[in-house]
Parts: sequence; C-alpha cells; structure tokens
Amino acid sequence: MSYGVVWFKRDLRLHDHAALCAAALEGPLLCLYIIEPSLWQQPDASSQHYHFVLECLQDLDDALARRGGQLLVRVGEACAVLEELYRAAPFAGLYSHEETGNGHTFQRDKDVALWCQRRAVRWREFPQTGVIRRLSSRDGWAERWERFVAQPCLPVPPLRGRPLPLPLQPWPSAAALGVFPFDPPARQCGGRRRAIVVLRSFIEQRSTDYRGGISSPLSAPTACSRLSPYLATGCLSLREVLQATLRRLDCLPEQNSRQRQGLQAFISRLHWHCHFMQKLESEPDIEYCNMHRGYDGLRENEMDASRLAILMEGRTGWPMVDACVAMLNHTGWLNFRMRAMLVSVAAYPLWLHWRPVGLWLARAFLDYEPGIHWSQLQMQSGTTGINATRVYNPVKQALDHDPQGRFVRHWLPALRQVPDTWLFEPWKMPPALRERYNLHENVYPAQPPVELDSATRVAKQRLHGLRKQAAVKAGKAAIVTRHASRQQSLGSVTPTRADAAARQLDLFA
Repeated sequence: MSYGVVWFKRDLRLHDHAALCAAALEGPLLCLYIIEPSLWQQPDASSQHYHFVLECLQDLDDALARRGGQLLVRVGEACAVLEELYRAAPFAGLYSHEETGNGHTFQRDKDVALWCQRRAVRWREFPQTGVIRRLSSRDGWAERWERFVAQPCLPVPPLRGRPLPLPLQPWPSAAALGVFPFDPPARQCGGRRRAIVVLRSFIEQRSTDYRGGISSPLSAPTACSRLSPYLATGCLSLREVLQATLRRLDCLPEQNSRQRQGLQAFISRLHWHCHFMQKLESEPDIEYCNMHRGYDGLRENEMDASRLAILMEGRTGWPMVDACVAMLNHTGWLNFRMRAMLVSVAAYPLWLHWRPVGLWLARAFLDYEPGIHWSQLQMQSGTTGINATRVYNPVKQALDHDPQGRFVRHWLPALRQVPDTWLFEPWKMPPALRERYNLHENVYPAQPPVELDSATRVAKQRLHGLRKQAAVKAGKAAIVTRHASRQQSLGSVTPTRADAAARQLDLFA
C-alpha cells in the first residue's frame, strides 16, 4: 500500500500543519526529518541552532508517540535520504511547507524537485506564513497576508502511521557534523512545550511592558515576546500566535490600555515579520549581493578584518557595544534596537561590509531567520537604496537606554568601579584614573579603533554621495516596485476573528 512522506523542515510541530493535514487525508503517512550535514556546515549555522532543533525534535517525537506515531530521523543529504527511503518502500507523495531559507536550502529544494520528477513522486508544498511564493507584484500583498492569518488554525489530524522502512539512527553530535562551535550557556531551550509556556506568559502578562520596554536591554529580556526562535523553527505557527494574541485582546477590558497597546504593537510586528521575509523569497540573491547593485564596491574592497575581529570579541572600547556582544555571547539574544546598533557601528564608523558581519550575527542569534536577517542587515547598512539612513551612536544609546550604567556594568566587570562620568566614554579618562581603576590595555581597550564622530561623519558622506549619483537614483524605482510596502503603515490588522471552531481550538496541544 502506498503512503505519503511528511518532510519536516522548519515546521517542527503537529498543530496548524498544512502538509501533515493534507498527507493524513490521503492515507498512511511517514513523518521524516533529515539531519543534513552540508546544511549544518554552512557559515550561518552554529551548534546552538543544532541543539535547539534537537530539543524541538524530541518534543515532536513525543507528540507523535502520544498519537501512536513516530518520527523517522535520518542523517544524510536530502536527495540521498529520499532515495534510500524510496528504495526501501516506494512512496507516492512528498508533503512539506514552503521554506524561505538560506541559499543552501533554496538549491537543495530545487534538487529535491528534480528527484521527485525523476521518481514520479508528487511533491506538494504549502504556505506556512504570509510569505507568497512566485509573487509577481507587491500590490495587494498586505490584504493577502490578512486573509491567510485569519483562516482557522488546522487541528492535528488523525494519523495513520506505517512501520518505519528504515532503522532509527542516533542523532549525531554537533562536533561530528562539523557545526560551528557556539552554544551560549544561557540560551533559550527548544521545543513546542517550552514555546507554549513563553507564548502564554507573554500574551497574559509580559505584553503589558511591550511598548516602552523593548528598546532598553535592561527591560527587553522580559518585555519582548521571546517567541522568535520558536517561530524560526516552526514550533509555533505565525497564524496561531497571531490568533492567540487576538483572543487575548478580546478578553482584555478597555481600561487595560497599556496591555492592549502592547499586544496591538506586537501584532504589527508579526506583519513586518512576513514583510521582510517576502524580500528574500522574492529575491534570494540579497543574502549575498547588495539589494541595490549601485552600492557594489562601497565597502567590499576596504574591509579591515581586524576591526571585525575586535567587534566580534567585544573589545571595541565603546562600552555599550561591548556589553551587547557579551550579552549575545552568553544568551544568544539581543533586543532589536541593540542589534541595529551593532550593525550600525559595523557599517558606519568601522566601515565593514554587511555580509561577514551578517554571518557572525547569524551564528550568534539563536532566532536567526534568513529572510528577516539579511533584509535588516542591508537596511541598517544603507544598501537597499530605498530606506532612510539609520545610524545609531553607541554613546547616545547608552545614555538613552542605560542611563545608570546597570547594563554596561553587569556585562563588563572591568568597568564596574568606573564613575558615571567616564563609564560610556572610558577613553576620555585621565591616565591616572585609568591606573586607579586598573583599566590597563589587556583589561579593557584604551582607545576605540576609530574616532567615533569623525569616522561616522565620513561614512555617511560617502554613502550619501553615492546615493546622489544619477545611476543610483535611477535604480531605485525597480527596488520600490519589487520590495517596498504598499501601505503607509503595515500591521494595521483588522480584528477579524477566526470562526467559532478556531476559538475553541486547543492551541496548547
């Protein structure tokens, strides 16, 4: 008897899983996850991502076991594993979600499509977010997004499993796979069960502090939703998160304006989440190339690798920058404003190209989502051709978001005794004071690599000078047509509610 294979990728859940539901309607199915060595050896992957995924897989396997099923995890390249499985027990259909991943997964999916064609296997792919494949125009995109997220979430279907045609394999270690060895000691843990706990705590309580709390690195760890790694791996679907948020809004009294505003702001960001992913879906090359090719050569040929090294080591001499790197190395997470500041410092005073900076941050961010990541790297670096220049001064950011120096002193022990006057600009301290507080060069840098104000000013002049050139101006229109929002304000989601069945759906299954 024929059967279908549900190929799990970055959709590690059973709930609201269109591919699983479609396969279950057709007959017996087999649930497959492939640990692809070449994928984990990519320069944007690190061991924290792999360990997080293993935690998600364990939860997924447990959820299947409770329903009488089992997850087959195989190690190998995708086409080779599918061929091995097909030879052991031929299958008629392959089911998966559409993936907006990095360039490696894009090419892998093209190879899988050819394999399916040769084997006469029907591969059905289903949208997982509001991202639209083969989108011809951005016109009407926001309305299509709203229609998608308003559809009822899909319940877990009855599963008709079949005996595994291949034996189970042990899950290899990150070291055995050759994954970049970075796993922060205080990173978030993976799995749907943990994701549900985080979602509940946010929409029920922590969202009260969302507006006003997400900019400062002091308040952001609890004020932010912290759902991003679970969305990136698909432990939660974007639609179920949005609908859970809307249900919570329904229950909140009007006088609870602070939490209502927080949840409404969060909904707006879920819209932007897909808006940025759509850019990579529509133009995969922006992972590697400037979105506006008129900016080619702006920084590439002047990269100072030593500056990138001190940034990655958190030894720039700008305390707010170095404290953020220390937090990132310990937790795998930073709030958005501090991420933007890191990229701004890299792109302007340090004059670094966004690609190597982006690879470092991709490995460092547990919630690395390629579509959002590369779009944001280019936007913050000024190479999209359509966005305003965003330059974050690290001294001003410290004064605005850490005025008492609590964040800097927590993450930079060497500066804990430094008086407030010098804390954010320690290079200005008289030598006698540096000696008193033991700020020797091997303890904390005596000087930043460049003079902040003048280096930033020169960088902006170079960028704006290029932007004024006629050829660069002429290239802007095509980028607006392909990538720009068609609304003045994205994220104005109308409070359309799913039907009564969706209201009663057990989100926490």
